[in-house]
Amino acid sequence: MSQRQLPIILALGTTQTLAWASSYYLPALLADPMGRDLGVSSNWIFGAFSAALVISAMLGPRIGRQIDLVGGRQVLSASNLTIAAGLVLLGLSQSVTVMSIAWLVLGIGMAMGLYDAAFAALGRIYGTEARRPITGITLMAGFASTVGWPLTAWGLAHIGWRETCFAWAAANILIGLPLNVFMLPAIKGAKQAAATAAKPHVPLDRTMLLLAFIFAAVWTVTGAMAAHFPRILETTGATPAEAIAAGALIGPAQVGARMLEAGFLSRFHPLWSTRLASLTHPVGAVIVAIFGGAAASAFALFHGSGNGILTIARGTLPLSIFGPKDFGYRLGIIGAPARMAQAVAPLAFGLLIDLMGAKVLIVSSALSLSALAALFLIRAGRPD
Repeated sequence: MSQRQLPIILALGTTQTLAWASSYYLPALLADPMGRDLGVSSNWIFGAFSAALVISAMLGPRIGRQIDLVGGRQVLSASNLTIAAGLVLLGLSQSVTVMSIAWLVLGIGMAMGLYDAAFAALGRIYGTEARRPITGITLMAGFASTVGWPLTAWGLAHIGWRETCFAWAAANILIGLPLNVFMLPAIKGAKQAAATAAKPHVPLDRTMLLLAFIFAAVWTVTGAMAAHFPRILETTGATPAEAIAAGALIGPAQVGARMLEAGFLSRFHPLWSTRLASLTHPVGAVIVAIFGGAAASAFALFHGSGNGILTIARGTLPLSIFGPKDFGYRLGIIGAPARMAQAVAPLAFGLLIDLMGAKVLIVSSALSLSALAALFLIRAGRPD
């Protein structure tokens, strides 16, 4: 990546790490203390979080279109304000109703501030040259849980969950907002373009539908593994300590795979790296099926590496096929089913684990292989 790109990549990588840590990764640690304080089961918290993901999915196309028109600076800056407002409301909540409203506000903030919006912003700035910058920000934001969970855990232990929400809100205002405002370039003529633009016509052709299916399938697996990975490994015979140790390998595996994408795999069309990434989860599942819980770490490495590349592919594959025109709007349309799937996957796979135990990996592998099959129906050139 060029010296000209580096400041924007560093800024967006930082703000993406902050946005993920202060929204998507919060329930994992805060759901239980929030539920106890509000007098409800943590399932209520996760239900509100799932609703936030649904809101995020519904708003995706509109947010993407706005970025296509005016660029990412306005939208991503507004996301910091919106996430901060949702966090403050969450910290102040004394009832399930207020807590639910807070998560809906956070859902709006996530639609405006997570990967799809950042990818669209980079597509607006760099056009067809956005592949390396997209890879660059995912390299940094791949550590969002690595950074965010310890900080949230420290806040929970020392200042309480409410004050932790307030601290993350302050970080969005004091760190995220200035970086998005001052480091992202303004788009010339953006206001006039927004005032006069007609709604773009993006046909739901065969390639668009295939991409939507592909990312919905793999993001179902991602959402399920994020929620239940240790539990699934324990059903294969791994001890709780082995399952947790294996889970800790997913983050480094994701970052390592993204470094491979930034280097060697960048020579090839994103279709090839996406196909490879869709295969890694089933390969890991076969290994753990043969060797049992003793192979938990190998499964984590395979799953994590594939997930790392698939995150990048969500931006680079549509860009390489359709080009930068209406890129944000396309991302919103393609990504909506994936976000819906992410919202449903934890509950659905929780029920499947109760019914199937370790055999649930057959379901997750089938989803990954169905995505792989769909990828072979897409040509590397222009869409059908």
